[in-house]
Amino acid sequence: MNDSELDILLAQREGKVLTLTLNRPERLNALTPALHARLHASLVEAADDEGIGAVVLTGAGRAFCSGGDMGSSRDPSQPPPTLEQHADDLLRHGDSARLLHEMPKPTIAMLNGPAAGAGLALALSCDLRVIARGTVLATAYSRVALSGDLGISYFLPKLIGGSRARALLFSGEKIDADEALRIGLVNRIEEPEALATAVGALAASLANGPIVALRYMKQNLIAAETGTLGEVLRQEAFGMARCGRTQDVKEAAAAFREKRPPEFKGR
Repeated sequence: MNDSELDILLAQREGKVLTLTLNRPERLNALTPALHARLHASLVEAADDEGIGAVVLTGAGRAFCSGGDMGSSRDPSQPPPTLEQHADDLLRHGDSARLLHEMPKPTIAMLNGPAAGAGLALALSCDLRVIARGTVLATAYSRVALSGDLGISYFLPKLIGGSRARALLFSGEKIDADEALRIGLVNRIEEPEALATAVGALAASLANGPIVALRYMKQNLIAAETGTLGEVLRQEAFGMARCGRTQDVKEAAAAFREKRPPEFKGR
């Protein structure tokens, strides 16, 4: 079955949670231009949809994503792209990582199987990563003589530090779930049979939480990645003032007084 016969990206909505599944299982969900385009369009839509409170990214079958499809062939009827056209294409692909990182709602990578190269980069661009025990991760770029894309050079050092990032990028070595958790590359390990349930519960908890507050938390953290302390303090001040005017903060106070769990409405 080829990509033209297969829905290469599955989108499932359950309540306020959107799950996007890379669906090329026979190719370990390797990324093609068509899959990149579908993923990007879905992320743009999800970012703007106020009914979606959290996004989960995962893969079909036994892998999360093996990276770019090295076996895909160019249409021989089309002229080869110029260097500038190729770079522009890669930049467009990278915008999916930016959206996962910056959209105003939590994003979760559900690592159901191996993630390598651009697949790992997509996982790192999410806010949280939950991995199935037995899963292997690898930067992999050096093994195919490539330098890295989709923001891996940005996300990896921020998560595990520059020295470890260099070691993993230069070597391309594989690491298992336990090592990934130890160095801070993932947030949680789950048994494979419990992974979907655990991620679903986590995503639903976030999606039904204080959405306005989570939005500003995420903006604060993004600002802190490159901004000065003064800039972050100003960002935090505005966010706190905005959140203080929500119905959710009033509900939280009422729930505290009444000794019950709050029921947030996201407004």
